[in-house]
Amino acid sequence: MAVDATGLAPGAVSTFFVRRMHPHGQKLLPWRHWLKWVVVVDLDRPIVLSQLARRGPWNDGANLPAVVQAAAQDTRIGLVLADAEFDSERNHTYIRRELGAQSVIPAKRGKKTWRVHGVRAEMRRAFPQRLYRRRALVESVFSAVQRKLSARAPGRTLPMQMRQALLLGLAFNIYRL
Repeated sequence: MAVDATGLAPGAVSTFFVRRMHPHGQKLLPWRHWLKWVVVVDLDRPIVLSQLARRGPWNDGANLPAVVQAAAQDTRIGLVLADAEFDSERNHTYIRRELGAQSVIPAKRGKKTWRVHGVRAEMRRAFPQRLYRRRALVESVFSAVQRKLSARAPGRTLPMQMRQALLLGLAFNIYRL
């Protein structure tokens, strides 16, 4: 399985249009939060196994155990691929000890001079690049969802936006059938 997160726009206004309407030096629109959608995708058959939605910006590294555990209830896990956003020794340890699966997460966090220990040191030393290439499938799922369904969660309240994001995952699975 592969884990990744993406942001969903809260409305229909194009960011290009906003930048064009407010050139450099003029007052910009107030900064807004967006919705962050975390998904776990099966690599063998591209469907969403579990998902989580919350207000962004947010570091989703701490959410990895919850979404992977939810996916593990329905399917057997042998491999978990995630991008550097989920890089932590705690996540590697959880996947390997609790789930008995292999974890492939690039050790990008921290300076090159930092001493990295455990699985993260192994990932820096001998990263399985060929195995990691399959993680691109989750990006394909995001692309298909945004092309075929929507790249927005236009609800007026955060709970409604979260429901809309979760419905995108459900609709994608129905679309794949």
